[in-house]
Amino acid sequence: MQTHPTPEPGRRRRPGGLRAAVVAVALAALAVTGAGTSPAVAATYPGPGAVTGSVSPVHDPTMVKRPDGTYVVISTGQNLDVRTSTDRTRFTHVGKVFPNGASWTLPYTDPSDPTALWAPDLSYRNGQYYLYYSASSFGSNRSAIFLATSPTAMPGTWTHRGRIIETTTSSTYNAIDPSLTVDASGAWWLSFGSFWSGIKMIRLNSETGLRSTTQTTVHSLASRPTAGGSVEAPTIFRRGGYYYLFVSFDLCCRGADSTYRTMVGRSTSITGPYRDRAGTLMTAGGGTEILASHGSVYGPGHPGVFTDADADVLTYHYYTSTGTPRLGLNLLGWDSSAWPYVY
Repeated sequence: MQTHPTPEPGRRRRPGGLRAAVVAVALAALAVTGAGTSPAVAATYPGPGAVTGSVSPVHDPTMVKRPDGTYVVISTGQNLDVRTSTDRTRFTHVGKVFPNGASWTLPYTDPSDPTALWAPDLSYRNGQYYLYYSASSFGSNRSAIFLATSPTAMPGTWTHRGRIIETTTSSTYNAIDPSLTVDASGAWWLSFGSFWSGIKMIRLNSETGLRSTTQTTVHSLASRPTAGGSVEAPTIFRRGGYYYLFVSFDLCCRGADSTYRTMVGRSTSITGPYRDRAGTLMTAGGGTEILASHGSVYGPGHPGVFTDADADVLTYHYYTSTGTPRLGLNLLGWDSSAWPYVY
């Protein structure tokens, strides 16, 4: 969910495989691509995998697979939208996370749109579902991130657990776009951030899901000091010996004029430093592009990654040529140098 220091207009299947020849072209392009990507590289990006049913409007999707095999997607919207699927292809809207509202968020939301909640992050831990989400208004960093838990992840079953972190108009960063990661030692971390000084991360208490009261350092993971600060929507995915930091660069929420693109860097430590494929620090604007506008897909971003039985899955939203925001799903492959690519 995009909010920047200078407000801009707007808001803030099973995916099919790509032919082997196209994948080879994409890998060859990735091998020489760092923070910038040429139109020829973008042309190799696959379209979103086939999804049907209630797949629009969807902003900032987050997805998990329940133990019973059902997929649950929660996304930005009035009191947060909940969708389910039994096959990762056809999705059904089943209600709202907070059908009776979330009064505790009202000090942070826009009075003209008070029930709009942003950028949820859903995960299944300790036998229950954890949902981190944010409340703010467009163009402001008067923001907060909250936690709710549920035994089922279904509408109306969520219990408010408290506020994790807030920012004010005098803060140098923005408390939106949360994402939970558990490191190799079992410690819990929350990454977040949008514009201003970029992507941050704090330690959580793994027993409560709330912010640690003993380890209070705010770590800096990524920023774009020469690009208007346009980095947001982090998610960290642990694979092998690396932590991969996926983010969105540039501008969301302008329909077919959106310039959002999905970038990645990696580190052997969850707190960084994160570098892109060319070795550039993500705190210095680095990031390797893995998905951007192509064909009739505009502004693919706000990435999420989870592991399914068949592959690692990338979730995101994108805009159609008519400006409709839709759910996007693709699979992630990993090349011989352990860098991700979309197929």
